[in-house]
Amino acid sequence: MSEVRTCEPFELYNLLNQCRAVSRLADINYLCLVDAREIQDYNTSHIITAKSVKMDSDGKFFLPVAVEVDTMQHVVVYDSNTSCLQENGRAAECAQVLAQASLCPVNIIRGGFQRFSALYPFLRTEKMMYTIMELENLKTYPVEIIAGQLYMGDMKQGVDSSILTDLKISTIISISQTDTLESMKGNQAILNIPVANSVLSDLYSSFERICSFIGSHMNMDSRVLVVSRQGRSRCSAVIIAFVMQHLKYTLEEAWKYLLKCKPSMRPNTGFLQQLSDWELHTMGTKVTDISEPLF
Repeated sequence: MSEVRTCEPFELYNLLNQCRAVSRLADINYLCLVDAREIQDYNTSHIITAKSVKMDSDGKFFLPVAVEVDTMQHVVVYDSNTSCLQENGRAAECAQVLAQASLCPVNIIRGGFQRFSALYPFLRTEKMMYTIMELENLKTYPVEIIAGQLYMGDMKQGVDSSILTDLKISTIISISQTDTLESMKGNQAILNIPVANSVLSDLYSSFERICSFIGSHMNMDSRVLVVSRQGRSRCSAVIIAFVMQHLKYTLEEAWKYLLKCKPSMRPNTGFLQQLSDWELHTMGTKVTDISEPLF
């Protein structure tokens, strides 16, 4: 039997917004998202791609039809408002059934549908069935690094006005050689750092300025989005540098933290060395061995 645990709404938000060439939700073995509420509540509104769970004649939950839970990389369940495992609500009951079949931990969303939908109303839907093409073409949002404060994405997301509105983004940092975001001035505060995605490029000299910029805007309750062209190398290096400074993390701790938010992130080797130098600057010593397989 797999472990049953709780997770924060932003963790599900990030699972829903992973993307490679297309949305990860198009992978049939990626995410099993189960709505354990009453069927009438599910029919009214539910989290995008969630399946409604059924009960047998004895009032016991049984697995969703055509969902092979044992092949899933992630299993998540929610009810209306369960906030802890001890509540023994519908989510906890359903999670126990799912844990019997799952090979990975089963996560219960803390605060349930009420909390998630209040934070991310744009991820609610009445739609129950999706074709693979529809899943491939789902809009993906920037991943959330610090809940309600800091986000990371690609340039396409950085110029999408509906995404910026939905996430209430008021500050954007663009790590790019182009000035794509310049035309948006007036709507968001924009900082452009003209750096190429090359192992020879210097990001280190901008870390202090960027971290100060992010911190000052977060202190003003502004939501900050950091973008680069593909949202994988330059912006992830900047985010790691900020997490190291802001949360007092080592390079390894910050790297693992960001991997949980976006597994496809990958600063190039030049930026990795600069992050190692940044660790010396922020920690006073180099703690992390960047020759380890993790990197």
